[in-house]
Amino acid sequence: MARNRSDKREVDSFVAESLTGEGTKTNDGNRPKGNVHLEGGSARMSLLILLSIFLSAASVMYLVYRNFPELNNDEKEKMKIPKDMEDAKALGTVLSKYKDTYYTQVLVAYFTTYIFLQTFAIPGSIFLSILSGYLYPFPLALFLVCLCSGLGASFCYMLSYLVGRPVVYKYLTEKAVKWSQQVDKHRGHLINYIVFLRITPFLPNWFINITAPVINVPLGVFFIGTFFGVAPPSFVAINAGTTLYKLTTAGEAVSWNSLFVLGILAVLSILPVCFQKKLQQKLE
Repeated sequence: MARNRSDKREVDSFVAESLTGEGTKTNDGNRPKGNVHLEGGSARMSLLILLSIFLSAASVMYLVYRNFPELNNDEKEKMKIPKDMEDAKALGTVLSKYKDTYYTQVLVAYFTTYIFLQTFAIPGSIFLSILSGYLYPFPLALFLVCLCSGLGASFCYMLSYLVGRPVVYKYLTEKAVKWSQQVDKHRGHLINYIVFLRITPFLPNWFINITAPVINVPLGVFFIGTFFGVAPPSFVAINAGTTLYKLTTAGEAVSWNSLFVLGILAVLSILPVCFQKKLQQKLE
C-alpha cells in the first residue's frame, strides 16, 4: 500500500511538473531555455524512433502481403484497410474466396493487420472486427478480436513506455493527470476499471493505450482488462459481420431478419453513448 501511494505521488508529480514546467523554474520564475530545448529534442527523438519502428512493422506487413495467394487486378483493388461497410464487404468477399484453400495465409494476414492497426492507433479495426464475423464462426471470431485487441493495445502501451512519454508530457498533460487521479481511485480493482473504460466511450482507446504506462497501469492488468473489455462491443460488430455474410450469400430469404438484427445491434452499440453522463456520475 505504501509503495503504491509512493508510486502514485511520484507519477503525478513527474507528469504535472514535466508538462507544466513548474518543477524546472529558476528563482526569477522563468524556465531555463536549455531545459526547453532538451524537452523538445527528447520529443523529436521519440518521434524519430517511433517512425523507425513503424517502418519496420510496415515492412513485415508487406512481407505478409507478398506471401498471399496470387490475386487478379480487381481483387487487388479490394485488398485495402476498410474505411466503411462497403470496403469491409468487398474485402470479405475476396478473403472468403481464398480462406478455405489458404486458411493459414488469410488468418495470418488478418491477425497481423489487426495488430498493426491497434499498435499504431490507425482507424479501421472496427471494420476488421465486423470482417471477422464475415469470415469465421462466432467463437473463433470473438477470440481473435479480443486477442488482437489485447496484443495490439499492449504493443501500443510498450511503444508509449519506450518512446511515448515525452509526447504525452508535451501534448496530453492535463488529461493524463486527470486520468492518473481516476486510476488511483480504482487501484484496488483496476482490471474492472479498464474493462469498464473499454466498454464505455469515456476515453478514446488510443488515449488509454499511450497514457497507461505513464500513469503506472501494470501491463498484465492492462492486457487482461483490454481482452475482456473489448468483448461486449466486439460482440455487436461480429454479429453485424455474420449478418452481412448472410445478406451477401443468402439473398432475400434472410434479408428482413438480418436487417432487423442489424437494427437491434446498432441500437445496442449506441446505448453507452446515450447513458454516458449517468454512468460517469456513478463511476465518480
